[in-house]
Amino acid sequence: MTSINERKVSLMQSLAELDRLQEQTSHERATVMLDQQSVGRLNRMDAMQRQQMAKETHRRRNLERAKILAALQRLEEGEYGWCADCGSEISLRRLDVDPTAHLCIECAK
Repeated sequence: MTSINERKVSLMQSLAELDRLQEQTSHERATVMLDQQSVGRLNRMDAMQRQQMAKETHRRRNLERAKILAALQRLEEGEYGWCADCGSEISLRRLDVDPTAHLCIECAK
């Protein structure tokens, strides 16, 4: 069983890792230069596809970051582990699987 402090540390570590990854991959989201003389058409298409995949990864990381920040806020307010809809306790097994869960399994269905 994980204590509240252990969950907070884990969430903070996840947040730091997301921030590190976002910074590390920022160049992958940069505008693709379309220099027709030095790069072939297929290479440009590959570069544009990689850029779009990097942008989508960035978007998903931002969503995960927002979920972690919301969970940390609930921890600070003493609301962590309680369903935002019905107010019942969220099972520890559910929180083990998704520490950012804000709904009990019944309300999540």
